[in-house]
Amino acid sequence: MKKFFRFDELGTNYRTEFIAGLTTFLAMAYILFVNPSTLSLAGIEDLPAGVTRMDADAVFAATAIAAAVGSLFMGIIAKYPVVLAPGMGLNAFFAYTVVLGYGIPWETALSGVLASGLIFIVLTLSGLREKIINAIPANLKMAVGAGIGLFIAFIGFQSAGIIVGNDATLVALGDLTSPTVLLAIFGIIVSVILLSLNVKGGIFYGMVLTAIVGIITGLITPPSGIDGIVGEVPSLAPTFGQAFAHFGDIFSIEMLVVILTFLFVDFFDTAGTLVAVATQAGLMKDNKLPRAGKALFADSAATVVGSVVGTSTTTSYVESTAGVGAGGRSGFTAVVAAGLFLLALFFSPLLSVVTAEVTAPALIIVGVLMSSSLKNIDWDKFEIAVPAFLTIVAMPLTYSIATGIAMGFIFYPITMIMKGRRKEINGIMYLLFVIFILYFIFLS
Repeated sequence: MKKFFRFDELGTNYRTEFIAGLTTFLAMAYILFVNPSTLSLAGIEDLPAGVTRMDADAVFAATAIAAAVGSLFMGIIAKYPVVLAPGMGLNAFFAYTVVLGYGIPWETALSGVLASGLIFIVLTLSGLREKIINAIPANLKMAVGAGIGLFIAFIGFQSAGIIVGNDATLVALGDLTSPTVLLAIFGIIVSVILLSLNVKGGIFYGMVLTAIVGIITGLITPPSGIDGIVGEVPSLAPTFGQAFAHFGDIFSIEMLVVILTFLFVDFFDTAGTLVAVATQAGLMKDNKLPRAGKALFADSAATVVGSVVGTSTTTSYVESTAGVGAGGRSGFTAVVAAGLFLLALFFSPLLSVVTAEVTAPALIIVGVLMSSSLKNIDWDKFEIAVPAFLTIVAMPLTYSIATGIAMGFIFYPITMIMKGRRKEINGIMYLLFVIFILYFIFLS
């Protein structure tokens, strides 16, 4: 085992790797509760006609399984200390844009996730990945990340009741005297304090403290005895295999854009995370990522597995840097985290105490972290600023990640051509320009 994971070469040991895996798990354990809440549309009381919810218990199990399998793939195949789980942003796109906004059944949306995972595998094995990555300008990549951050934060504010609908101004400040709103605000403050103090797993601990305060104040029904904490592994029956059963429903312009969005966001989110974690761990060689193909294959294979069991796109988590900071250097870190995700399957009863007020602070904090990419956009160049700005602002304002991407990718060729920078536009961007024009035509 030590030889397989190259402990001596990397200067690590079992104890260090175990602590690193535990640290990473605690840093991202919030996804076990936030993902079921998001995909089941827990913050939305009245659903439009024809829109149904995913089973939260089944999604909990699917989340843990997808994270465990993906992390095992990454640890054993690519041998990186990178842990995977259903991605924030992509789960919001799945639930709030595809299912709630477009009215696409969640079963068909899972088929879209499956298709994106399969395409990702083909792109990885064929070597086309680099060409596509190079085709998308860096500024637009940064804009997409920041826009998703704002969108996630907006969802958090909305589900907490801090931001509410208003007939005159569309949105307004909610009732700050409401006990549930105050609980969410408490959660935000606690999470901010913990992260400011560099507490590993601050988001997770913030959720725990918020839930405890909710129970003490009577706003959350406490778990009853040991059965309210530990229980049987939830059944996957409500979601398992639905991605295969509805695969024939994905062949439309609308679903094409959905699949492209799943693929696009996962594509660059994974690449960025792998580079960030490998750089921190000192694993980069000549500014290149060793075994990059294996790492991307592990990520895409995890998405396929996740879609089959019943969750949105599974991707590499930047929280893996927490484990690297604790000394993790080998794939054994990811293997340890995978084991902890499997152990978490027995704690599904805790879902009952993880209300919208408990998850909202996590969404808002993740939004803050994702918005940090704003600083990397070249705002001084108008031809760059316009498509980047439209990408970012359209996501929360239209309640759609896909619409934000579409607007930015349509305006980018226009502004670049008008500025005389036509030669800098990759041919793939023209193809995406046409696809997104058709997207808006189809929506109308």
